[in-house]
Amino acid sequence: MPVSERQLSEFADKHAWQIPFDTSPRHLAGPGDARHVTHGLAAAGWTRTSDPLSPRMVMTSPDHRYNLRFTPESGYVSAWWHLTSEPFGAEPYWYAAFGELVPAEILAAVTDALIAPPPAAQPDPWRSLDTAGWARDDSGVARSTDGMCTIEHRPVSDPHDTPDWQIETHETSFHELPGRRIWHAHFHQNVSAHLVNAFVTALTDTAPLQRGMHEPTAHYRAVQKPSPLSPKQVVDAHTNRLKAITAHVRAARRRQTKPAPSPVTARTAQPAARR
Repeated sequence: MPVSERQLSEFADKHAWQIPFDTSPRHLAGPGDARHVTHGLAAAGWTRTSDPLSPRMVMTSPDHRYNLRFTPESGYVSAWWHLTSEPFGAEPYWYAAFGELVPAEILAAVTDALIAPPPAAQPDPWRSLDTAGWARDDSGVARSTDGMCTIEHRPVSDPHDTPDWQIETHETSFHELPGRRIWHAHFHQNVSAHLVNAFVTALTDTAPLQRGMHEPTAHYRAVQKPSPLSPKQVVDAHTNRLKAITAHVRAARRRQTKPAPSPVTARTAQPAARR
């Protein structure tokens, strides 16, 4: 597996002393462990192409079509994660950006969908929101039940000239305007709907995320309860996910490199023998 034993050991050491607590809702759980994202991409064959001694990190896909950049120097409320695609054939350039406090598991749902074969039919993120019970107001903005997280598909109009997706989590406010922004995510208009849907589905999932008790980056309104999972089970789930990603990627590569069967040569009809 591309993730080394040392890297897995460091992940295990970090979580071995951390008693997991079920933390919900997901949009208030805090970022968690970024290795949910980076280990998953490494398991799929992505490599770090930036200076290993720099806090800025760039990971590149094996075909060099996609890049994930982590830029912590960009500021507290700015995007720390940037996922970009280079133009390739009929696929245009696109990008997605994610703030510092976006839960790593939700971002990993996007990168997992990116490295998996695309679906035959593109899903509708609005249908996923409706299924999750997120209500839409008159302006078309979907809101979480606590009103702190909003999802908007901005149409082509001033001041936005592209129909992009904007997801934001804000502090509650007693005024009409939202409070301070906690985190945001942005999907460019050219991002495939199945990637947006992967983010929306993971965000609206009511299953809790595992965090340490009194996680400092979790919001004070997040609800924490002792998890039925042990630290070892959390680590094992991470390791098994990486093994599954590696197996799927290798199977896909074998299918791509498998030679096509030779066409059957039609036999030339022989003239009937003369009597």
